Amino acid sequence: MNLVFLGIIIFAILAIALSWFAKADSQKISKKLRLLIVIFSIFVGLLLIVAGRILLVAPFLLILLPLIKLKSGMSVFKALMLFRLLNRLRQQGRFSYTSGANYSAGTSNISLNDAYAILDCKKGDTKEKILSNFKKLQKKLHPDLNKNIDSTKISQILTEAKDLIIKTDFK
Repeated sequence: MNLVFLGIIIFAILAIALSWFAKADSQKISKKLRLLIVIFSIFVGLLLIVAGRILLVAPFLLILLPLIKLKSGMSVFKALMLFRLLNRLRQQGRFSYTSGANYSAGTSNISLNDAYAILDCKKGDTKEKILSNFKKLQKKLHPDLNKNIDSTKISQILTEAKDLIIKTDFK
């Protein structure tokens, strides 16, 4: 008799829960479910810390990372992965906060004679010769093709030399 009564109670709870899910918005459900998982994980984590089982807390913290959203819409887990990727690229010399399209180095220290020497040209050479020498050197020294750590800076110097010659002699 008790099993029949327990079965009826479980069926009623499931029927109520399923009817509530059918009426509710999926975004509201996911937010509430995420909040419930976060609260439950924090509760279990605190319980395990109090109990002295610190090593058992790690899986619950790992469960939390993808669920906690930052203001940018990115989860904490994705933000940590992005930070790790940027650090690895910086160690390999393939990324720098002080280079790239959004970085302006200010004034150039290259003289016009140095610019000609860098591009292996002489004063009076045509614009086409200067551009062809620039392209040949960039093919050898471009950071995407050359894994040398200093190739980014060298590529920037080549571009500065070309821009200086074209700006000074051909405008």
